[in-house]
Amino acid sequence: MKRTLRVGPVILASALLLAACGSTSAVRTTTTTSSTTTTTTNTSLPAKNLAVTPAFIKSILDAGAKYHQLPATDYTGLEPGTAYYAFDPATNSFYAAAGLDPSPHSLKAQVGAQDDGGYNLFVRLASSTNWTVYNDGLGGADGSVCPIAIPASVLAVWGWKPKSCMFLQ
Repeated sequence: MKRTLRVGPVILASALLLAACGSTSAVRTTTTTSSTTTTTTNTSLPAKNLAVTPAFIKSILDAGAKYHQLPATDYTGLEPGTAYYAFDPATNSFYAAAGLDPSPHSLKAQVGAQDDGGYNLFVRLASSTNWTVYNDGLGGADGSVCPIAIPASVLAVWGWKPKSCMFLQ
């Protein structure tokens, strides 16, 4: 019985698989001068849309309630269809947006959620558990200004208009 060794195709397939695993998202340039070497890394990884989980909702409710100087129990959850959540590797930050749903038993939360206080933007560094909250009650109303600059890649995964605080409808 003659055995045939087929190592060549296996090595070629392995090499192709490893090459496919490499990332083309990061660009690395090295410039060498007479006495120094400068390395610049440009990471252009896109933002990632994240699932709205119960833990996320709790963290947003806690942060939003604290921002509005109310207990989290003054809210029943997030307004349906208003929650957005993403991670941007370029800024190493999480971004979120949501309307807080006031409890029918809290007049302060109901009044605070009306008009200008009805929508909030949230930002936190990946290394932190604390959200920074920004009031964006007017959202994308004509003439309104977004209180923070949300990265374009986050706006894109959320389906929001470029350079805005407003989702496309």
